[in-house]
Formats: sequence, structure tokens, C-alpha cells
Amino acid sequence: QFYSHCTWLNPRRWLNLQEYQSKKLMQEHGVAVQRFYVADTASDALDAAKKLNAKEIVLKAQILAGGRGKGVFDSGLKGGVHLTKDPAVVGDLASKMLGFNLITKQTPKDGVKVKTVMVAEALDISRETYFAILMDRACNGPVMVGSPQGGMDIEEVAASTPELIFKEAIDIFEGVRDDQALRMAANLGFKESLQRQAADQIKKLYDLFLKVDATQVEVNPLGETPQGQGTVGFIKKKVFVYIVSGGKWSNYINLPGFDMSKSEHLLNGSLVRLNGVEAILVNIFGGIVNCAIIANGITKACRELELKVPLVVRLEGTNVHEAKSILSESGLPIMAADNLDDAARKAVAAIKK
Repeated sequence: QFYSHCTWLNPRRWLNLQEYQSKKLMQEHGVAVQRFYVADTASDALDAAKKLNAKEIVLKAQILAGGRGKGVFDSGLKGGVHLTKDPAVVGDLASKMLGFNLITKQTPKDGVKVKTVMVAEALDISRETYFAILMDRACNGPVMVGSPQGGMDIEEVAASTPELIFKEAIDIFEGVRDDQALRMAANLGFKESLQRQAADQIKKLYDLFLKVDATQVEVNPLGETPQGQGTVGFIKKKVFVYIVSGGKWSNYINLPGFDMSKSEHLLNGSLVRLNGVEAILVNIFGGIVNCAIIANGITKACRELELKVPLVVRLEGTNVHEAKSILSESGLPIMAADNLDDAARKAVAAIKK
């Protein structure tokens, strides 16, 4: 998205959910999830593990960042996700998570403090897929995105095997049709009776998407057990963000996410030649696109076009810290912003200088 001048904004609503909160919402809407408990003390975590009485237990640190499994705690514990068949060790593991910072590829360098852990039944997943519903400006509405390759960085799948990314635009008046849900289930690799079960889960996830006013619901993995059951991992809810600042719009452009890394689409010369454009605000939510790739596209475009007007960039998504480093080390007059409010204010301030 490109903004010049920037206008008024209404109060912002912006909510990200922890994994356990997402699971609770899914349960309430009939979506299949494994049994789980939430704990904020080591003793509660131990009690939860005993209550589960499961063959295997998974203990997961709850923070709003990816890469937890490969993360490191400042307590010395490695990994924010641990599997065990012995409930007795859960309390000790939780004591090394709770109150300590977990450092992952998506957190600040000092990490994020863990205040809650989720103790869940570990299921034997024979196959993992990816599924999401998100708002897509290119389609002017919600879109289903799925891949038979889940449980990994979906950006890598999109980059290396784009043919394994499937999309279905959703008509907001009809919702997810049976044929769409079944086609997506088939594209995810579900067979026979499981295909119908997966389609049913997809429709329930869309119902959840509508009822909580989400802009993105992501399930990774949408898994299949050896017994032929479906289970889902987590969702992320991001509601619309509205912003105000001052000044007025001169031009407004929406771009499809997968085109954003291409400089010819990012900062088209005709945009900056329009009369009255005094600043450009780029607002990116990367989604399944790597923010670092987008940042490289922005810097390339600025050099090619010899941009003369102030450029403010707000990035959010995968590899956002690397992306910000690319922008700051480019030597170009690009102003980075932490959020959309900050970006709007910086764009207006740049105009008034």
C-alpha cells in the first residue's frame, strides 16, 4: 500500500492471540483441537500434565512470535516446545520457561518473557498441511490459502514450490461453498472420508473468521493422525487497523502480496510524478511473504527511480528485523516506522519540514 500525505484515522483495534487463546476459540466453534490446559506456574503445569493422562505430552511456551521450537531461554533451556512421555518432568521444564525470556528468530535480541505455558496432549501426526483464511485486497475480500506441505515455513514452500500453494477467493455473500471446501481439502491431500471431514473443518474455520471479525486465521499444521482424525494447530487473529494523522490523500495503491518484492510494482515512476505527491508511505504486512525480500525490492526501486520525495516504510511479518536492517543499512533516505500510527505521523512530519 502506498500513502502520500496521510489523513485522519479512527481509534485502532489491533489484537494478536496466543496459541491457547486461539485454541479456545476454535473449540467454541466446533474445530478439532487436542486436549490442553494452560498454566502460569510450574506446579500448575505439573498438575495439568497429570490430568491429561496422555501417552505423550507437549509443553509449549506462549509468546507472540514464531520459531519457538528452535528458540533459547535466558535460563539456559533450549527450545520453547518440549515433548515428553513422563508427566513428572513437566514441572521442571516449566520452571525453566516461566519468568524467563525466550529468544527466537522473530523476537527482539533480548527475547520475550514467557508468562504462560500450554500443556497439551501430543498427537501422532502422520501428515501436516497448511491452511489460512485472510483478507486479500487483490480479490476485494477473504481468500483461502492452502498447501499440502505444512508444519514448516510457508514462505519457503511459496518460494521453492509455488505450485503447491492453492488459493480460493470467497464470495462474501455466499461464504465458503461446499465445492470450494472440498476442492481445497483435495488440494491439501485429504482422501475419501477425510476429505469431507477436512472440508467441514474449513467451513467451521470460516465461520470463526466471520464471528470474531478476523483479518487472518492461520492453521499450521492442519494435521492428519494415523487413525484418520483431523486436528489443527493454531490461528492468528489480526483485526483491521485504522489510522489518522493529518494532511490529505493524493494517491492510494493496493498491491498483491506476491508482487510486492518487484521494484516495478513497488514504486512505479508514474506514482512519484503525480502532481501533489509530497511523501510516500509504504505499509506492508508480509503474511506468507518474507519481509526481507520486500525490503530488498524497496531499496532496489529507490535506487532505480532516484526517488526524491520522503519515503516512510512500516513492515510487519516474517523476518521483519532482517528487513529493517536492510532498509537502515541501505544508505537511502528511508524512514522506518514501528506501526501504522507511527508511519502516518512520520510521513506528515516529513511533508511539513
